[in-house]
Amino acid sequence: MKEKTIDYILRATWQAVSRMYNDEAQNFGASMATGFALLSMDKDNGTPSTSLGPKMGMEATSLTRTLKSMEDKGLIIRKKNPDDGRGVLIYLTDFGREKRELSRNTVLKFNETVKKHVSEEKLKHFTEVTDIINELILEKKIYNNKENTTDQKINR
Repeated sequence: MKEKTIDYILRATWQAVSRMYNDEAQNFGASMATGFALLSMDKDNGTPSTSLGPKMGMEATSLTRTLKSMEDKGLIIRKKNPDDGRGVLIYLTDFGREKRELSRNTVLKFNETVKKHVSEEKLKHFTEVTDIINELILEKKIYNNKENTTDQKINR
């Protein structure tokens, strides 16, 4: 491809960021998914396990594996939800809080470094563009089955 497509740029950039975070996390015996999960949990009041998947954009099986690994490493504990006996709340252990802070500092360092190399104006435009892309996807304005069906009929 002579020109990179928007999705290629997004995918390649995210893969590079993901690789960078995983490389950094390996230095501490963790993974990017573990760090992200730590940051997605309420550090004091516990987090319903059912809210983590949607919050992190993870499939249930991947999340289950990640949480099991975190529990095995002593980062989290699971307790029955006192308000809903069927549910489970996930709490950070002291060790989990410590690793959460490490994850937080890692993300902040990434942000600070990017901000040193990219102007505020360019970052604002980047955010605006990604917001528009997310909105187009959320509102199904890119691939709307009704529109695609109509387009196909017109092209025949």
